[in-house]
Formats: sequence, structure tokens, C-alpha cells
Amino acid sequence: MSIDSKIVEEAVEFRRQLHRNPELSGQEHETSKRIQEKLDTIGIPYTTGFAETGVLGVIEGNKPGPTIGLRADIDALPITESSGEAFTSETEGVMHACGHDAHTAMLFGTAKYLLERRDEIKGKILLIFQPAEEQSPTGGSRQMMEDGVFDEHEPEVLIAQHVWPQLPVGQFGVMAGPIMGNSDRFKITVTGSGGHASMPHDTVDAIAAANQIVTTLQTIVSRNADPFDPAVVTVGKFNAGFQYNVIAETAELEGTIRTQSDEMKNKVKQRFFDVVGNVAEAMGVKVEIDYMDGYPATVNDEEWAEQVYKTVHRMYGDEALPNLTPSLGGEDFSRFLQKYPGVYYWLGSSVGEGQKPLHNPSFRFNEDAISYGIEGMAQVAIDTLKTLKSKE
Repeated sequence: MSIDSKIVEEAVEFRRQLHRNPELSGQEHETSKRIQEKLDTIGIPYTTGFAETGVLGVIEGNKPGPTIGLRADIDALPITESSGEAFTSETEGVMHACGHDAHTAMLFGTAKYLLERRDEIKGKILLIFQPAEEQSPTGGSRQMMEDGVFDEHEPEVLIAQHVWPQLPVGQFGVMAGPIMGNSDRFKITVTGSGGHASMPHDTVDAIAAANQIVTTLQTIVSRNADPFDPAVVTVGKFNAGFQYNVIAETAELEGTIRTQSDEMKNKVKQRFFDVVGNVAEAMGVKVEIDYMDGYPATVNDEEWAEQVYKTVHRMYGDEALPNLTPSLGGEDFSRFLQKYPGVYYWLGSSVGEGQKPLHNPSFRFNEDAISYGIEGMAQVAIDTLKTLKSKE
């Protein structure tokens, strides 16, 4: 059954509406209202209030059976948009730079498409619109579960897709095991003793010490990590000083540690504390470390990854399924997968030449991917229910 072009057109328009009106993590009140209004138009019942702005819709098939969940994240990022799109963000300093507007629109489109195929649905499909995915390390998935999102309808399998600008439209990234990494955060406050720039011998230079910490942290991956077990240590923010002729008394560093395995995560975390402490002692400064264990690795269940692979292969052929390696990007869906088996996969969405990466102010999403995102997810949902049903 091919998808009605009107469903795709409506999803495109909904995506553009969301893109014009992005909201930050935990502030998605208007976005939540828009989702509820769209569900009302097609008669899908829903419950709200999970992690404040989360929405849970429910599609009952015409035949009894198991329950699965489809998830889309709904929040945007604190980025000023420079994509040049005609429907660019109208909210200053906020942008859908990670494709969550597309995820939300595609899940609505998937719901509408599934309603047309209700006779094929053997069971129940949950539509999970999740807030605060970008709010690491807290996130919205854990709060949704704590708020009882699955108390009435508990899924046997959870499924999510994410736009992936590294892949052309029509391709899918599907793999068993880890697909996204552990994503921890840290903040280091370095305190020395400030003074006049001409008299460094009377000071303890916080900038010099912080600079040494940044440099030495890079040796963790190059000299302590197994090259075949991925790890990344990145300092993304360095604040210090206020005057050219004053030696800074304090400096602040912020960054992230990304790993794939829990063993490597623990090793790098321990070395991080060792390195920072030892450099601080050598440089004569005090350090305060705020280390935040972030999202765990996103690990796909082998059976359900294989299910997605088979469905996509049947629909689109070999060329739609390139061989890929995992990313060390973080993903809040991982916490759902810690409790329920499931699969997270990538949806090709490149605009071609000039494509910018996720979280870039000039990021653009190729709307030709929307039909693949709707058709693919709908069929994956139907096939997953059939497989579950066959086990009963």
C-alpha cells in the first residue's frame, strides 16, 4: 500500500510550522498543544502531562494483540538559525537544529497512515511525543516513565528514528548493539591567585593551569584508551580573564566525554579525575569538578534491529541499507531501551552539497525524507506487531 501524498504534504506543513516556532527543552508548551490539536483532527485519543509537556497517543488496531511504542522527540536547541530556509525560526536564539521538528511531524504522519491500515494492526501502537531530549544529563524519557507514561499501556518493544544528514534520502542506518554512545558532561573550576600581568611570580595563573589541563586531558584517549574501543574527550568551553594586563584568578572549563562501552566509560572517567587532580597539584591551583553522568549508550536489541532491517530491505532493497559504524552522539532514547527492548535507527536526510551537521546553525533537513520516514516507520510498526503476535 503506497502512502497518500496528502499525508506527506500535511506532515511537511506541520514540520515547517514547528520549525518556525521552536521551543527549548522543558518549555515545549505550544509544541505540545500543536501535537494535541493534530491528534484531535484525526481522532486519536491521548494523555498529556508526562515530563510536563509530553504526549502519549494510542492507536488501537482492529485486531487484538501486543503493544509497541513509537517515539519522537519534540524540543529544540539554543542556537540562532542561519539556514536561509523560508520558514526559518521566528524565536530568537532557538532553532530546530537536530531534526526534532521532522521527527514530530513524521510521527503524526505515521499515525495518520496507520489509521488507514488499521485492519493490518494486530494490537496497539503508542505514539510517544517526548520532551527535553536535548536536556542532558536529565532528559525527558526517565521523567516520562516516572510520571507513568506506560502505566496503563506497557509496550513490549519501543522504536525510534532520527534524521541523519550523513546519509542520502532513501537510505537507513540500522544496526544491532550500540548505535549511540555514553555522553557525560563535566565542568572544572580552576582557582589560583590573580595579580598584575607584569608580576607573574606573585600569582598562580589560572589560565596557564587550565590550559595545561586541556592539553593533558587529550592524552587520556591517545595513551590510555584502547584504539578499538571508541572514546572522545572534548573541552568545548573555556572562560577566563577580564582584562589584558591582569593574570586571571579563576578559569572555567566545560566539556564532554563520549564512549561506547561502559568499561571504557569508567576507565576514562577515572583517568579524567586523576589527570585534573594531578595537573592542579603540579600547577599549584585548586580545582572543583562537577561531573555529570549523562545518557547511557543506546543499545539496540538484536532481534528488533533485524526486524527493522528486514522490513526496510523488503521495501527499498539492498541500496537502502549501507554498512555503518556507531556514533558517539548521545541519545535520551537510551533510557527507554534500558527498560524495554527496542531499536533506534537513522533516516537518511541529506540535502546534498553544502549539508551542515546536526546542531549547526545552518543545518537543513531534506523534506524528501519525510515519505520514507512515514512509510518506513509505519511498516516497521506493523511488522513488529506481527512478529510479537506470532510468539503468543
